[in-house]
Amino acid sequence: MKSVLIRPLITEKMTGISEKHSAKYGFVVELDANKIEIAKAVKTKFNVDVISVNTIRYKGKEKTQFTKKGRFSGRTPKFKKAIVTLKEGQTIDILGQA
Repeated sequence: MKSVLIRPLITEKMTGISEKHSAKYGFVVELDANKIEIAKAVKTKFNVDVISVNTIRYKGKEKTQFTKKGRFSGRTPKFKKAIVTLKEGQTIDILGQA
């Protein structure tokens, strides 16, 4: 069975959210994962109680790079992000687990 959680989301914006709301954490998850599967995966992996899960789907972007040898076009990958809210007082050590 493939894991629903791909990696923790450690960005400047997500760090700001985690500092403001100490019980919110972000993860990049599988595209076909639903909120119930994400909550179960976080609960089993980190042994915490999940109150809510918010998900956001991102489309890949077209990117073009100009070089000496010509123009290269490509796409960034699409992904799904989940923001998980935990029970008050519980935390996840993302840097220790990643």
